[in-house]
Amino acid sequence: MSLFTAALVPGYGLGFLVLGASLHDILTRLKAEPPRFPKLDLAYSPRNPVTEPIILTLPANGVRLRFDGPEQRLRLIEIIDFSKNRITYQDKDIAKPANTQGTAGSPRQGADVATGPAFKNVYHRLFGPTYAGEYIPPSAPRNGNAVGTYILSYPGVAFSFPLPPSAYFPDKDVVSLLSSPASQTAGSVAVFNGKSWAHARETLWTEVLPSVKPTASKSREVVPDEVSLVKIHGGGKLQLFKKWTSASIWINLGETTPQELVAELGPPDAIYRKNDQRMYIHKTRTASHSRSRSTGGDYRRPEDLTDTDQSSAHTGTDDSEDEAVEDDFVGNVSGECFYNYFYLGFDILISPPQPSSRAPPSQAAALGGDPAAGENLFKTGITDRLVATKMVLHANVPGSYPFNRHRRCRWEISYLAADNPDRVPNSETPFDEVEERLREEWRATYPSAEDGKRRQRGMVLNRGWGDSPGSSCEFLGGWEDSSGGVSAKKFDGNEDSTTTLYGFPGLVLEVLKNGFVSAVTVY
Repeated sequence: MSLFTAALVPGYGLGFLVLGASLHDILTRLKAEPPRFPKLDLAYSPRNPVTEPIILTLPANGVRLRFDGPEQRLRLIEIIDFSKNRITYQDKDIAKPANTQGTAGSPRQGADVATGPAFKNVYHRLFGPTYAGEYIPPSAPRNGNAVGTYILSYPGVAFSFPLPPSAYFPDKDVVSLLSSPASQTAGSVAVFNGKSWAHARETLWTEVLPSVKPTASKSREVVPDEVSLVKIHGGGKLQLFKKWTSASIWINLGETTPQELVAELGPPDAIYRKNDQRMYIHKTRTASHSRSRSTGGDYRRPEDLTDTDQSSAHTGTDDSEDEAVEDDFVGNVSGECFYNYFYLGFDILISPPQPSSRAPPSQAAALGGDPAAGENLFKTGITDRLVATKMVLHANVPGSYPFNRHRRCRWEISYLAADNPDRVPNSETPFDEVEERLREEWRATYPSAEDGKRRQRGMVLNRGWGDSPGSSCEFLGGWEDSSGGVSAKKFDGNEDSTTTLYGFPGLVLEVLKNGFVSAVTVY
């Protein structure tokens, strides 16, 4: 295996590893080159997988990547082993390169081994003078062999030098401190967004990062801007925001055409055709008992309740025939199918027009007219063509069975903001809280509290049995590796492919055992 070679750009990235890139994009690119990146270790908290940071380590390449939990964006790049890579800055090596004729990590006996950036090389040759750094004492100061860390910062990049407590004096200048033999070589280098490490670490996990084009886009020249947030307004209306701006587009389920989807979102990454009807028994059972159902009985239409499509295998599209494929995309498709937007984080069901779900009680009056006056609403009066009828938003939760099939899509249920604007349920909200708010919203439409509870019973689904239980829960084969080809390390707990489906008017939520929502189907 050859050494990992990349150019370091302070405040921006390391080669194709760009700050702000999504976890899905980075993993997809790394997995596409197994000889170059033979091992990927992913560490996360199973109790809080969407709020705590995610750590991706490349052991064979000496690099560690840290992503935030809510957005899953690359926030910090660390070079931790210089014997397994060759890093350059302005075409100059920042560390003495390892012998390139040996195996990375196992150089030939007597060959040169990379030792890390030398202080003199960093301070005098590459980056130049800078302000005094920050000294971090060892965690066990009573240990006589304990060594602290002196962090020398430049805008967007920082070097960590080992420094014994006995050698550190606050009144000494940085050159005097780091010129001693014990601290001449940096042990690691960090790439981040900020003026200095001391400044950047205060907002490392919360700073709004600019949009980054996907690092793996299936060789397409034009990549659409990613969707940063989807607002669910009820009544089959969704508002999609791009690039953290106030500009948005609307999707009206039952009205938006495939042509409009392609115009706004670009061609899908794949098309998956629906053909599994093994849950039809629930639909026929519902019809046969329609007389006994209450007026609120359409809350759990079975074909909607199980509509949590995870069909994300990259099949069904031939990239070498883009023109023919795009013609097929814009409406010449026979029968129902899903438009899979892996790099945007959602799937859209294309089918004959169907009535959208009822408007939420708190928004019924407002949604009686146009809920987005002045905005870009998709409208169509044609009823004999295929339209978007359902949309599946994927959370890409680490440890879940379909992890890394889609980029994480953040969402919020906007119509629940009326009773508590400061706490709008979103993609990071535990399901218990989401369920409580949804039940309160729809309480008045249930004949009784018991009837409401009965209608909201969960349906257990096991994603690991190799086949879908039916309806639009289909997913294609080859999903036996639940981590998407990544070695997953949990901070605690165990991984499980069993999830539970909960149906509400216009919504189906797929919930993991840790209480977080893995996917939301809107109809």
